[in-house]
Amino acid sequence: MSNDPLLQPYQLKHLTLRNRIMITSHEPAYPEDGMPKGRYRAYHVERARAGVALTMTAGSAAVSRDSPPVFNNILAWKDEVVGWMKQLVDECHDHGAAVMIQLTHLGRRTRWDKADWLPVVSPSHEREAAHRSFPKKMEDWDISRIIRDYADAAERMKAAGLDGIELQAYGHLMDQFWSPLTNDLDDPYGGSLDNRLRFTFDILREIRKRCGEEFIVGVRYTGDEDLPGGLTADDGITISQKLKDSGLVDFLNVVKGHIDTDAGLTDVIPVQGMRNAPHLEFAGQIRKATNFPTFHAAKIPDVPTARHAIASGLLDMVGMTRAHMADPHLVRKVIEGREDDIRPCVGANYCLDRIYQGGLAFCLHNAATGREETMPHTIPPAPATKRITIIGAGPAGMEAARVAAERGHEVTVFEAADQPGGQIRLTALDERRREMISIIAWRQAQCEKHGVRFHFNTFADAGDVLATDPDEVIVATGGLPHIEVLSAGNDLICSAWDILSGDVKPGQNVLIFDDAGDHAALQAADLISSTGAAVEIVTPDRSFSPEVMAMNLVPYMRNLQQRDTTFTVTWRLMSVAREGNMLRATLGSDYGDFSRDRIVDQVVVNHGTRPLDDLYFELRPLSSNLGEVDYDALIAGTAQGLRPNPEARFRLFRIGDAIAARNTHAAIYDALRLVKDL
Repeated sequence: MSNDPLLQPYQLKHLTLRNRIMITSHEPAYPEDGMPKGRYRAYHVERARAGVALTMTAGSAAVSRDSPPVFNNILAWKDEVVGWMKQLVDECHDHGAAVMIQLTHLGRRTRWDKADWLPVVSPSHEREAAHRSFPKKMEDWDISRIIRDYADAAERMKAAGLDGIELQAYGHLMDQFWSPLTNDLDDPYGGSLDNRLRFTFDILREIRKRCGEEFIVGVRYTGDEDLPGGLTADDGITISQKLKDSGLVDFLNVVKGHIDTDAGLTDVIPVQGMRNAPHLEFAGQIRKATNFPTFHAAKIPDVPTARHAIASGLLDMVGMTRAHMADPHLVRKVIEGREDDIRPCVGANYCLDRIYQGGLAFCLHNAATGREETMPHTIPPAPATKRITIIGAGPAGMEAARVAAERGHEVTVFEAADQPGGQIRLTALDERRREMISIIAWRQAQCEKHGVRFHFNTFADAGDVLATDPDEVIVATGGLPHIEVLSAGNDLICSAWDILSGDVKPGQNVLIFDDAGDHAALQAADLISSTGAAVEIVTPDRSFSPEVMAMNLVPYMRNLQQRDTTFTVTWRLMSVAREGNMLRATLGSDYGDFSRDRIVDQVVVNHGTRPLDDLYFELRPLSSNLGEVDYDALIAGTAQGLRPNPEARFRLFRIGDAIAARNTHAAIYDALRLVKDL
């Protein structure tokens, strides 16, 4: 038996959990037709197989038709969910993991123009900022109907064999009743705290009536809304004690904050650059006050922090949800004493930001997460050893090197810089995004363990590549900023990279033209404005920074809005000309023949990158596949077979920004799905 606090079993009622690490309820938006089918099941089974004690599905599963998901959630109000959930549960149980599900009614946290176009309901008419719906103020028949819906959904989950359920009470209908900010009802469901809690306890009693005393039921709730006029920490202690004393609840899963705005949501689920485990001590206060099973998760990205949470008695079960998206084998690596091999969560929040924009949750630097049916988390050995040469040590090149080395190949990497990283190393110069460098550092460590040969400070040419006598050549040379976008004055501007690298000193009155919408423009604005300069960010889009997405935008805005920064949308930079010792920047519009001028001392352009592809095109006629990729094989996850030039010695591929400007995830996915079959 291990003495590691994280690896000790935990007894929750009749259920023995094999260790103290859990995946809290979250919705990766993998359901098909509202059901947890193959992709969803494979995602949870992978983590169960690797040793997690408890995996919680859904974040959250909808109990009623008038709680339509705003992204792709499980529909717990449908009877057919039972069969699909049973398949998931049975497979996870086969690997020793317990399974629960989170049930909810969203209340005002959805939209009336989704699904069946039913009115959004809440205990007041107050609109939620994030989803913008003005709700119907609930009537008595709404309340009784939804109480039945919760109990019906709980019965379905018990029938599917789940080990328990969790009710969601932060930002959703249940705690819309709790909060004085969102409950305008009269007695018996409005007014005093006991009245505002009545809806929750009515639901719990009905669930117990239907599912029995042995079925495990918990609540994930806010213990402090951290909003003027909202629930306070003292209220949270009182609510926690009432939940415990009711005898209707088996565990508390506490969070702190509110999620009705992007900023609030980001404080509840912090992103990179924000403090790790910011609410852990608060959760510990709840546990100390109640002496009741207490769970918690909020940016607990690493094993030492999780171990501290258990060893110090702050929690009974520690949630490492995004950490398991980065590395589903986290627990197995702890058990095997391989903590150094754990792929770190870098807090980029690509996973959550994608679902809030209607996409599937993918990890920024683990391209197999969410693709377990087609992509491996453990790289299989190759049937024969090859010599593989990679040019470029950015994220694409480093992933290609890692995967090739784990396949057992002899790998050589050429890199023009004195260290790996590419654009990520530039990004990580920003203190707020320094965690990004772990994407490279982890891969470098893995490569070194597997004997990859690196040649830094080497601007490789065709001769260098051919001297390695390669079987496969992968060009991952990335790109360089493209800023020649003006009708006149291209020689008077600089790139966002110039600012971030320190090659160009920030001006005092700066216009940033952002036609890419990614982090680089905001990072440049943050750096320039921190010097006291006035900054205007201009974009031709109808919203600024569309590639950054909601939660990642919050830390930037907290800096930029307290400085002399202006955002101007729907205008395009057309030209720049000298005017004395200043610059005249002329803006035009896609909407008509309009123009405006700005007088500034610096113009910065962010327009993406263009591939560094000279070496690729030099090598292409010498390769057996002439650089061609079999897309059908790539998508199907099978080996490349094209050799239109069979007399040639090697095959040639390019990946990442060496093809076209995209993002880190795309670069890593390019590498994984190609190299896993080489």
